[in-house]
Amino acid sequence: MSAPRRRLLVGVLTLTAALTASACSGGGSAPQTDPNTITFMSKLFGTAPEPTGEMQQALEKFLGKKLKVTWVPNAEYSEKMNVTLASDNIPQVVVVDPHMPAFVKAAQAGAFWDLTDKLDKYPNLKPADAQSALNSSINGRTYGLYRMRPLLRSAVVIRKDWLKKVGLEEPKTIEDFYQVAKAFTEKDPDGNGKKDTYGLIIPKWPGDYASASPYDVIETWFGAPTGWGERDGKVVPGFDTPEFVEANKWLKKMVDEGLVNPDFATLDSAKWNEPFFHGRGGMIIDVNIRSRQLFDLYRESGDKDYGDKVTMVGNMAKSDTEKFSYPFTGYADSLAISKQSVRTDADLDNVLKTLDKLATKEGQILLQNGIEGRNFEVENGDTAALINEDDPAVKTVQDNVDDAFVQFGTKGTVDIGGIAYQRVPSGQPYRDILDLQKKLVEEDLKTAVHNLALPVISATQIEKGAQIDKIVSDARVKFLSGAIDEEGLKAEIKRWHDSGGDQVIKEINEGLAKLPK
Repeated sequence: MSAPRRRLLVGVLTLTAALTASACSGGGSAPQTDPNTITFMSKLFGTAPEPTGEMQQALEKFLGKKLKVTWVPNAEYSEKMNVTLASDNIPQVVVVDPHMPAFVKAAQAGAFWDLTDKLDKYPNLKPADAQSALNSSINGRTYGLYRMRPLLRSAVVIRKDWLKKVGLEEPKTIEDFYQVAKAFTEKDPDGNGKKDTYGLIIPKWPGDYASASPYDVIETWFGAPTGWGERDGKVVPGFDTPEFVEANKWLKKMVDEGLVNPDFATLDSAKWNEPFFHGRGGMIIDVNIRSRQLFDLYRESGDKDYGDKVTMVGNMAKSDTEKFSYPFTGYADSLAISKQSVRTDADLDNVLKTLDKLATKEGQILLQNGIEGRNFEVENGDTAALINEDDPAVKTVQDNVDDAFVQFGTKGTVDIGGIAYQRVPSGQPYRDILDLQKKLVEEDLKTAVHNLALPVISATQIEKGAQIDKIVSDARVKFLSGAIDEEGLKAEIKRWHDSGGDQVIKEINEGLAKLPK
């Protein structure tokens, strides 16, 4: 662990110990909080909204409270969160990964409110899904309101026009997938007379093992656990199973045959769509909403036939009788409440009442759809159809929803089981792909292989995770690129075990045994 990281974690522990003592003593000389202002810290994926802008003014009017938001670009958020946790200036509500090591330490030391037994009196804050709530917990305890996401989002996005050109049906099995990738590479699907295409596009993945990478999804298709699963009565990491090796040998065969983009180890994930859009690659394994991103690219380029360029299928079956689908956690971050700035039960009640109002249908529509009549209109009672999309002022409102205020939305949209409207840009292809998405999700949830270890926090993982987490993910890429062989891959897995992994496995199993039944 680096010296700066050690200092940050020491700072967190020192701070949280102090906060625990302060909370027990009633807050000491803490400054008086303003009950009419709620402070937030949140991720930002675009341009920060103006405090006097339409969206913030609409939210403040709805809540009857002022909002003071610290917006932090997503790429800098983890570092900012570490610094904030070690400071004496934590906002009342922070958007945070509930399993971020520094947050886990802070929460367990008493720096954030344990909400497990406090939500019953707030009707809109009760968990909508028990599995997602458990997944986002810390050893079964709730330290934040999870932000709803689909329990299943994995899909394969495919060049629809290329399938027609090579004369193949949409793939349903792993073998079908291979044949499509081979045809997209060898049968000149773009019709330019050159062998300059490939079947599957994979980027340099920014996450470690079990972070929803294309590699992780393929391993689940082959029957490996999604992250962690049970084998012989014990929960083990998926890379300890023969299915993990089988999946990567299959993918390496595709790499060796040129069916995968040759720069898979270096392609910037922010440019993942480009080979697909520019006609160099034909399939992407990712979340289903990528299909709509690709529609956007074609439509914005002036292609009136954009609906003919993209189709989507679900998870691949291993065989005619076996199918294993890659699920997600059901959440993306949580809204946690600081004990440093929310000192008393009365203060907590004020914040929770505010969040409860935000979690009503009206509040969630405002956060996740925007301003009705301004930038969307309701269709069929459950759809927010965008209007005035070319008006710069309306686009600003929509950008503030998409890139910022949606971070405060906990209940999701109806297409993922939430209460806000399903958002649909104008154009029948978007409506068709959303209908298809719903059908694929419903089907694949029947064969989803859930990560059994998500609710449990291993102390060794928190301490050594930064050192050992990359061992397996790095070794996997080295194996696929030919830098190491199968024995080398297995040696790296053993190194993970010897570097603290065995203790992580022990603690995960002990923690699971202690969870409420």
